[in-house]
Amino acid sequence: MPDHLIRGNRAWAEAILAECPDYFHRLAAVQKPDYFWIGCADSRVPANVITNRDPGEIFVHRNVANVVHPADLNFLSTLEFAVEVLGIGKIIVCGHYGCAGVKAASEDVVHGLADHWLEPIRRIARRKSEELDALGEGHARLDRLAELNVVDGVGRVAESPILQRAWQRGMHIEIHGLMYGLEDGLLKNLECSVGH
Repeated sequence: MPDHLIRGNRAWAEAILAECPDYFHRLAAVQKPDYFWIGCADSRVPANVITNRDPGEIFVHRNVANVVHPADLNFLSTLEFAVEVLGIGKIIVCGHYGCAGVKAASEDVVHGLADHWLEPIRRIARRKSEELDALGEGHARLDRLAELNVVDGVGRVAESPILQRAWQRGMHIEIHGLMYGLEDGLLKNLECSVGH
Protein backbone atom coordinates (compact mmCIF):
# COMPACT_ATOMS: atom_id res chain seq x y z
CA MET A 1 0.00 0.00 0.00
CA PRO A 2 1.39 3.43 -0.94
CA ASP A 3 0.58 5.01 2.44
CA HIS A 4 3.83 6.95 2.48
CA LEU A 5 2.86 8.56 -0.86
CA ILE A 6 -0.55 9.56 0.49
CA ARG A 7 1.01 10.98 3.66
CA GLY A 8 3.54 12.91 1.55
CA ASN A 9 0.74 14.24 -0.63
CA ARG A 10 -1.24 15.46 2.36
CA ALA A 11 1.79 17.20 3.84
CA TRP A 12 2.48 18.86 0.49
CA ALA A 13 -1.16 20.00 0.04
CA GLU A 14 -1.30 21.37 3.58
CA ALA A 15 1.94 23.33 3.07
CA ILE A 16 0.61 24.79 -0.21
CA LEU A 17 -2.71 25.78 1.41
CA ALA A 18 -0.94 27.39 4.37
CA GLU A 19 1.02 29.58 1.97
CA CYS A 20 -1.74 30.25 -0.57
CA PRO A 21 -5.30 29.30 0.52
CA ASP A 22 -6.85 29.59 -2.97
CA TYR A 23 -4.04 27.74 -4.80
CA PHE A 24 -6.00 24.60 -5.71
CA HIS A 25 -9.14 26.53 -6.66
CA ARG A 26 -7.11 28.63 -9.11
CA LEU A 27 -5.32 25.54 -10.46
CA ALA A 28 -8.60 23.65 -10.95
CA ALA A 29 -10.28 26.55 -12.76
CA VAL A 30 -8.31 26.41 -16.02
CA GLN A 31 -5.50 24.57 -17.80
CA LYS A 32 -3.56 27.06 -19.91
CA PRO A 33 0.08 25.93 -20.01
CA ASP A 34 2.71 27.90 -21.89
CA TYR A 35 4.83 24.90 -22.86
CA PHE A 36 4.46 21.37 -24.19
CA TRP A 37 7.39 19.33 -22.85
CA ILE A 38 8.55 16.11 -24.52
CA GLY A 39 10.95 14.54 -22.05
CA CYS A 40 12.50 11.34 -20.82
CA ALA A 41 10.60 9.17 -18.36
CA ASP A 42 13.69 9.17 -16.10
CA SER A 43 12.43 9.94 -12.59
CA ARG A 44 15.29 12.40 -12.04
CA VAL A 45 14.10 14.79 -14.77
CA PRO A 46 10.67 16.19 -13.76
CA ALA A 47 9.91 19.15 -16.05
CA ASN A 48 8.20 21.40 -13.49
CA VAL A 49 10.89 20.88 -10.88
CA ILE A 50 13.97 21.46 -13.07
CA THR A 51 12.44 24.58 -14.66
CA ASN A 52 11.09 25.98 -11.37
CA ARG A 53 7.54 26.14 -12.78
CA ASP A 54 4.28 25.62 -10.95
CA PRO A 55 1.80 22.88 -11.85
CA GLY A 56 -0.31 24.05 -14.76
CA GLU A 57 2.52 25.84 -16.60
CA ILE A 58 3.91 22.84 -18.52
CA PHE A 59 1.92 20.16 -20.36
CA VAL A 60 4.11 17.04 -20.31
CA HIS A 61 4.65 13.90 -22.36
CA ARG A 62 7.41 11.55 -21.22
CA ASN A 63 8.78 8.28 -22.55
CA VAL A 64 11.99 6.24 -22.51
CA ALA A 65 14.79 8.39 -23.99
CA ASN A 66 12.40 11.20 -25.04
CA VAL A 67 11.97 9.57 -28.45
CA VAL A 68 9.69 11.35 -30.91
CA HIS A 69 8.50 8.09 -32.42
CA PRO A 70 6.31 8.19 -35.55
CA ALA A 71 4.34 5.14 -34.34
CA ASP A 72 3.57 6.49 -30.86
CA LEU A 73 -0.15 7.28 -30.87
CA ASN A 74 0.04 8.44 -27.26
CA PHE A 75 2.63 11.06 -28.22
CA LEU A 76 0.78 12.11 -31.37
CA SER A 77 -2.50 12.46 -29.45
CA THR A 78 -0.80 14.51 -26.76
CA LEU A 79 0.93 16.73 -29.34
CA GLU A 80 -2.35 17.28 -31.16
CA PHE A 81 -4.13 18.09 -27.88
CA ALA A 82 -1.36 20.55 -26.93
CA VAL A 83 -1.59 22.36 -30.25
CA GLU A 84 -5.28 22.12 -31.15
CA VAL A 85 -7.02 22.23 -27.78
CA LEU A 86 -4.60 24.02 -25.45
CA GLY A 87 -3.15 26.32 -28.11
CA ILE A 88 0.40 25.93 -26.82
CA GLY A 89 2.95 28.00 -28.72
CA LYS A 90 6.20 26.60 -27.35
CA ILE A 91 7.26 22.96 -27.61
CA ILE A 92 10.35 21.65 -25.83
CA VAL A 93 12.12 18.39 -26.65
CA CYS A 94 14.36 17.74 -23.66
CA GLY A 95 16.90 14.97 -23.28
CA HIS A 96 19.42 14.45 -20.52
CA TYR A 97 23.00 13.39 -20.15
CA GLY A 98 23.52 9.91 -18.72
CA CYS A 99 20.30 8.62 -20.34
CA ALA A 100 19.86 4.87 -19.80
CA GLY A 101 17.64 4.63 -22.89
CA VAL A 102 20.36 6.08 -25.12
CA LYS A 103 22.86 3.69 -23.53
CA ALA A 104 20.50 0.74 -24.17
CA ALA A 105 20.16 1.80 -27.82
CA SER A 106 23.96 1.66 -28.09
CA GLU A 107 24.35 -1.81 -26.60
CA ASP A 108 24.47 -5.08 -28.47
CA VAL A 109 22.09 -6.66 -25.94
CA VAL A 110 18.47 -7.76 -26.33
CA HIS A 111 16.11 -5.41 -24.46
CA GLY A 112 12.78 -6.81 -25.67
CA LEU A 113 10.19 -4.25 -26.76
CA ALA A 114 12.60 -1.47 -25.87
CA ASP A 115 14.67 -2.48 -28.90
CA HIS A 116 11.81 -1.45 -31.22
CA TRP A 117 11.20 1.72 -29.24
CA LEU A 118 14.87 2.75 -29.36
CA GLU A 119 15.35 2.01 -33.08
CA PRO A 120 15.21 5.71 -34.05
CA ILE A 121 18.24 6.32 -31.81
CA ARG A 122 20.13 3.45 -33.41
CA ARG A 123 19.26 4.93 -36.80
CA ILE A 124 20.73 8.28 -35.71
CA ALA A 125 23.87 6.49 -34.48
CA ARG A 126 24.32 4.83 -37.87
CA ARG A 127 23.72 8.07 -39.74
CA LYS A 128 26.16 10.01 -37.51
CA SER A 129 28.68 7.18 -37.04
CA GLU A 130 31.69 9.17 -38.19
CA GLU A 131 31.04 11.98 -35.69
CA LEU A 132 30.26 9.54 -32.88
CA ASP A 133 33.20 7.22 -33.61
CA ALA A 134 35.58 10.19 -33.25
CA LEU A 135 34.41 10.48 -29.61
CA GLY A 136 35.37 6.91 -28.66
CA GLU A 137 33.22 4.53 -26.65
CA GLY A 138 32.73 6.47 -23.40
CA HIS A 139 30.31 8.99 -21.95
CA ALA A 140 31.14 11.67 -24.52
CA ARG A 141 29.77 9.44 -27.29
CA LEU A 142 26.56 8.62 -25.40
CA ASP A 143 26.02 12.25 -24.41
CA ARG A 144 26.44 13.40 -28.00
CA LEU A 145 24.04 10.70 -29.18
CA ALA A 146 21.54 11.96 -26.59
CA GLU A 147 21.94 15.47 -28.01
CA LEU A 148 21.49 14.20 -31.57
CA ASN A 149 18.33 12.39 -30.46
CA VAL A 150 16.92 15.71 -29.23
CA VAL A 151 17.86 17.50 -32.47
CA ASP A 152 16.20 14.68 -34.42
CA GLY A 153 13.13 14.94 -32.18
CA VAL A 154 12.79 18.66 -32.88
CA GLY A 155 12.89 17.90 -36.60
CA ARG A 156 10.35 15.09 -36.30
CA VAL A 157 7.91 17.32 -34.39
CA ALA A 158 8.34 20.05 -37.02
CA GLU A 159 7.72 17.57 -39.84
CA SER A 160 4.60 16.10 -38.23
CA PRO A 161 1.30 16.74 -40.03
CA ILE A 162 0.02 18.26 -36.79
CA LEU A 163 2.61 21.06 -36.84
CA GLN A 164 2.53 21.44 -40.61
CA ARG A 165 -1.25 22.03 -40.55
CA ALA A 166 -0.99 24.40 -37.58
CA TRP A 167 1.66 26.50 -39.32
CA GLN A 168 -0.38 26.52 -42.55
CA ARG A 169 -3.26 27.99 -40.54
CA GLY A 170 -0.94 30.72 -39.28
CA MET A 171 -0.39 29.46 -35.74
CA HIS A 172 2.84 30.70 -34.19
CA ILE A 173 4.54 27.66 -32.65
CA GLU A 174 8.22 27.31 -31.76
CA ILE A 175 10.05 24.03 -31.12
CA HIS A 176 13.22 24.03 -29.04
CA GLY A 177 15.76 21.36 -28.07
CA LEU A 178 17.25 21.26 -24.58
CA MET A 179 19.55 18.96 -22.62
CA TYR A 180 19.53 18.54 -18.86
CA GLY A 181 22.64 17.76 -16.85
CA LEU A 182 22.04 15.31 -14.01
CA GLU A 183 25.39 16.21 -12.46
CA ASP A 184 24.91 19.99 -12.37
CA GLY A 185 21.13 20.43 -12.67
CA LEU A 186 21.46 22.84 -15.59
CA LEU A 187 19.61 23.04 -18.89
CA LYS A 188 21.54 23.61 -22.12
CA ASN A 189 20.01 25.06 -25.28
CA LEU A 190 21.05 22.95 -28.29
CA GLU A 191 20.36 25.85 -30.67
CA CYS A 192 18.23 23.73 -32.99
CA SER A 193 14.99 25.70 -32.75
CA VAL A 194 12.35 25.64 -35.46
CA GLY A 195 9.32 27.90 -35.67
CA HIS A 196 6.82 29.82 -37.74
